[in-house]
Amino acid sequence: MTVRLVLADDEQLVRSGLRLILEAEDDIEVVGEAGDGAEAVALTRRLDPDVVLMDVQMPGMNGIEATREIVALGREDSSRVVILTTFDLDEYVWEALRAGASGFLLKRTPAEDLVAGIRVVAAGEALLAPSVTQRLIETFRARPEAAPARDLSELDDLTGREREVLGLVARGMANGEIAAHLFLSEGTVKTHVKRIFSKLGLHDRTQAVILAYEVGLVRPGETPEE
Repeated sequence: MTVRLVLADDEQLVRSGLRLILEAEDDIEVVGEAGDGAEAVALTRRLDPDVVLMDVQMPGMNGIEATREIVALGREDSSRVVILTTFDLDEYVWEALRAGASGFLLKRTPAEDLVAGIRVVAAGEALLAPSVTQRLIETFRARPEAAPARDLSELDDLTGREREVLGLVARGMANGEIAAHLFLSEGTVKTHVKRIFSKLGLHDRTQAVILAYEVGLVRPGETPEE
């Protein structure tokens, strides 16, 4: 499969460098370039790429707003957004993940990791999941205890077992670890995770972590019950 990709960055030099790296790969095609968020959204509507590599700080519409609009297009095989940023887990990245981005890469990321990350996202996985999700969880744990930002009723469509699995995903556990913890097969856990994503309209584990904490299913510092 060839990954069709749009580059969004307000610096022409950055876009040119990224294009050189990416188009050296046989399975990646850069189909468009955007200098701001509005142009990125327009190109996504017109070209329907597999992945949009999105800078955060751009003039006019920034990368967060653009990500939100792209995710809101609601296509069956919607374009997946990867945030490209200078700072590791800054507030911009946090807001972009909440807006529906599938992960993020740092601008200092080595070329081979950039290419690998794009392939991971294009294949339908989250760039942060499951192992790197732990860093996202640490962000929650560092925040003061507060009332849930969203209502627990958002999980009403889930079965009891699915809620349990979601809680363990939110604690950074991989499918194999969840299977061992719940005495299930890994295949059964994968099925539960897939159904959770479908019922809640989630793209990946990163969004699952955010939702679980925001509705209060999981609290900072809690550990799974034995």
